[in-house]
Amino acid sequence: MAESTKRTILITGASRGIGRAIAYAAAPHFDRMIITCKNSSDKLLDLGQEITSNHAIECLTHIGDMGDYAFVESVFAGLDRIDAVINNAGISHVGLLSDMTPDEWNHVINTNLNSVFYTSKFAIPLMLHRKEGRIINISSIWGNAGASMEVAYSASKGGVNSFTKALAKELAPSNIQVNALACGVIDTDMNRCFSDEERASIINEIPTDRMGTAEEAAQAVMMLLNAPAYLTGQIVTMDGGYL
Repeated sequence: MAESTKRTILITGASRGIGRAIAYAAAPHFDRMIITCKNSSDKLLDLGQEITSNHAIECLTHIGDMGDYAFVESVFAGLDRIDAVINNAGISHVGLLSDMTPDEWNHVINTNLNSVFYTSKFAIPLMLHRKEGRIINISSIWGNAGASMEVAYSASKGGVNSFTKALAKELAPSNIQVNALACGVIDTDMNRCFSDEERASIINEIPTDRMGTAEEAAQAVMMLLNAPAYLTGQIVTMDGGYL
């Protein structure tokens, strides 16, 4: 069977926020899109139908946990081409580390870090076959600096950053670029757990005097998708000048 000629992108955690914005931004540039989410199935299915209706693109939807190896394997089943992987699926946990249960810790690490390993493991052979590909991991400034009350999240994103740098070196000879976008405070559902007072306090510390938008994060991802091949192994920070 001949290899597919459809330029294919996978976006995890695409039902809302940054992932959804990336899907909108990327749709005009690919022939096939694979989008996933764990909980917001209705939103994901609506997004898939919208993208299919508005663009000449095939859109496949998968509902499940990207921190589950078997589920990720099923997402890749039957694929013979993948051009780009956007590892966006992620969760946060706010609270004292001493109050965190092992299950809560593992849930954050599985979703934010292990999922990046799983998708990369399945995507790399397809990219190696064609000697090209892009893997972009959505990280956080807390992966660099650490955040009080978000130790598990910070640890997972620090792992994503190191994973990105190491895998980029491993795949550079094969013309596969691996980069990460370390976001600052983006105005998404993940950050709407804060009270108005807490949000105001956070914004007061950001030089741009506002939170970033999901659309801005998507624009940055598109820049990385179209960056020169010599740009690899980088943790690109977008935080409004915060750090």
